[in-house]
Amino acid sequence: MHETPRRRPPRLIMALTRTTNQHMAFERLPGFRDFYPEPLPQADTASADARQYLFDHWRRVARGYGFREYDGPPLEPLELYTAKSGAEIVGQLYNFTDKGGREISLRPEMTPTLARLVAAHERHFKKPIKWFAIPQLFRYERQQRGRLREHFQFNADILGESDVAADAELVALLIDTLRALGLGQEDFVIRLSSRNAWHDFFASRHGDPAREYEFFQVIDKLERDTPENNRDKLARLGFKLDDVSAFISGGQPTQELQAIVDNLAARGLSDYVKIDYAVIRGLAYYTGPVFEAFDRQGQFRAIAGGGRYDNLVKLISGGKVDLPALGFGMGDVVLLELLKDRRRLPAFKPAVEVFCLVEEETLRPASLRLVHDLRAAGCVTDYFLTPAKPDKQFKRALELNAKYTVRLCQAPDGSCQARVKNLATREEQAVPPGEAAAWFKTALG
Repeated sequence: MHETPRRRPPRLIMALTRTTNQHMAFERLPGFRDFYPEPLPQADTASADARQYLFDHWRRVARGYGFREYDGPPLEPLELYTAKSGAEIVGQLYNFTDKGGREISLRPEMTPTLARLVAAHERHFKKPIKWFAIPQLFRYERQQRGRLREHFQFNADILGESDVAADAELVALLIDTLRALGLGQEDFVIRLSSRNAWHDFFASRHGDPAREYEFFQVIDKLERDTPENNRDKLARLGFKLDDVSAFISGGQPTQELQAIVDNLAARGLSDYVKIDYAVIRGLAYYTGPVFEAFDRQGQFRAIAGGGRYDNLVKLISGGKVDLPALGFGMGDVVLLELLKDRRRLPAFKPAVEVFCLVEEETLRPASLRLVHDLRAAGCVTDYFLTPAKPDKQFKRALELNAKYTVRLCQAPDGSCQARVKNLATREEQAVPPGEAAAWFKTALG
């Protein structure tokens, strides 16, 4: 027999309600963003319109290059990241043990997921594989300008091609993506380098192979550390800062880098690229040419970065699949800061193409059918959900930056007609309701 639940006394319910309401002033977590449609309510909120603007351009340019979109889960086994980066990366992750006892993590980057996906089904896809994704990524690290604990990132990768033509293709995609957003040669530069060149430098000076990655880490932080610290760190590895600085300033391209530059020159893009051995990329899995995009004025962190990682798929697959690979990532945080600084973002306003005025409530059913027909024809259409005075409805149309208004009314002969007004010219004309959708489709292109 089921017990009848006892009802709480009214005074107790009110007390519980007051207690609950006292704790409802929730705030977002540090390092995360709230995205609002513009106009933004306050300075510390992010623009959902600007984010979508980036996404649209990223997708359009990538698809123009023949890249296909993919995605993966935001949660992955923790081992997917420690396998390639070591246990020290755990301190930078949002990781936990789930209810099934599995050690998992929110994804801090997309490349390991891509390697896992390709390794599982690479025989299903023709080579080279050209894929892109726009994941949201998470890292538990100190917040600073241009770096939050979450961000969205444009990832583009080519797998199954070892020729440096693939490297040039990716660099060209990066350049054209930035150009599509209104940035020009005066705004950014791609700094091109090579892990192979640094490996040869390290080996020619008899560096300890077991400490090569440690050497790469010092080179990666040269521009962010003091000369004294750099000199001490290099000395402990058996190197001189003067030798390293001379190698960087010499900037002589290797054969593979020259081939990339020549490929880009054939496209008319060579002015966007320079050889710069100060770039080495800090991640351990890079194996060949590497590159980073920077604003030429040096105000911001790197806009994007990437390179070859020919051994990662083999590592992730446990040696079962061996595919050359390369890719880059471009985060939204620094890029949006740069676009705002250079005034390259458009003004984002509500944009309705047609606003339907319902001036006579007896015509609301017919007006709803008209609204539905316009939307089905691809016209962005809005209307007042409840009865309102005509001037209030018209004001709403102006607030939404509508291009046209349309209203149904009775003609002198008793028939129903649609009165269409162009809000830019204020010209008005009558259109048969059954033809209104086709009329607007033509007028709006």
